[in-house]
Amino acid sequence: MGDDSVALDDVDRGVLHLLQVDARNATAEEMAERVGVSASTVRNRISKLEEGGVIQGYRPILDYERANLPLRVLFICTVRARERAEMAQKVMNVKGVITVKEMITSVENLHVEAVGTDTTDLVRITDALQDMELEIRSSELLKGERVQPFNFHLGQSLDEE
Repeated sequence: MGDDSVALDDVDRGVLHLLQVDARNATAEEMAERVGVSASTVRNRISKLEEGGVIQGYRPILDYERANLPLRVLFICTVRARERAEMAQKVMNVKGVITVKEMITSVENLHVEAVGTDTTDLVRITDALQDMELEIRSSELLKGERVQPFNFHLGQSLDEE
């Protein structure tokens, strides 16, 4: 474990899983019942996980198309490895960019996801990335994305415990 890692026990893992499933509607009481502890323990664990940086925030899952941002593009870019982190932060300031992923081993080491209403937006974003001297290796129009909560119990559901 790294120096800033937080040791997680089964209660922490259960709470994290339940928050990923539905953080907005999950009450401490419901989570406590599922993981077998008191509601105050759940609240204390959430605070500990937030303070330790394991939980970094709570974000809504957006349907960009319904929010009138129908074009979603993934730009696969290359930047010098030693400039990757700094460039990732700069790219986040481009209007329309929603995520930036830094890749460690690939030549195509910066993946930038952006949204826009029309091709004018996409051209503006492309120009901004090129002005930063990023090499755009490809750009792909995205149709959908599926995300699931990580099951910390590796195949064992909380109800089976």
